[in-house]
Amino acid sequence: MSWLVFFPVTLWRIARHPLATMSYAEDQLKLAPERQFRGTVNPPITLVLTLVLSQAIDLSLHDVNPIVASKQGLAGLVNDNTTLLSLRLVLFGVIPLALATHKVRRSGVPLDRDSLQAPFYAQCFAIAPFALAISIGLTLAMQSNPLLHVTGVGAACLAVVYYGIVETRWFDRELRQSNTRSVLDVVICTIESVAFAIAFALLFTL
Repeated sequence: MSWLVFFPVTLWRIARHPLATMSYAEDQLKLAPERQFRGTVNPPITLVLTLVLSQAIDLSLHDVNPIVASKQGLAGLVNDNTTLLSLRLVLFGVIPLALATHKVRRSGVPLDRDSLQAPFYAQCFAIAPFALAISIGLTLAMQSNPLLHVTGVGAACLAVVYYGIVETRWFDRELRQSNTRSVLDVVICTIESVAFAIAFALLFTL
């Protein structure tokens, strides 16, 4: 029940101070497990709750989600809300994983579960408000009402710009490099994530 309090608090902190909250996520892992994330929901659960919320909003506007309604390809396997949530988790989970992995490799640190955990937790925080905004934006963009459609497209575009800026600044800080190099890192990770997402999504549409 504490999530009812700390989940909106966590989202608000991320939206207001994304880089500080990402640093907070990494610093919390240095504490004893029972002392970690006492003032927020931990990052992976934050991402899960965000996707649950975005799916609830989506279902409130659609009687049946288009993916669930589709019977083409592997989309026939997505026949309930739990499976659809799992699909969302895969698609939105690959982005923080790609960014965290890229950061560890660029840092020259051996890639293992320990070195990957801190940046992945930071990225789970960072993507939460983006996932919510992009999900709501795409849901509104699929509405027949012109105003809702335009609002949804605008919200999705703003979410992409905001997330790109946050990630560029994160690479700037973490790798102490030029802004140009950080933009390139974000583009590389985005291409990798989008390529995976498209390949994965095609399995549910072909």
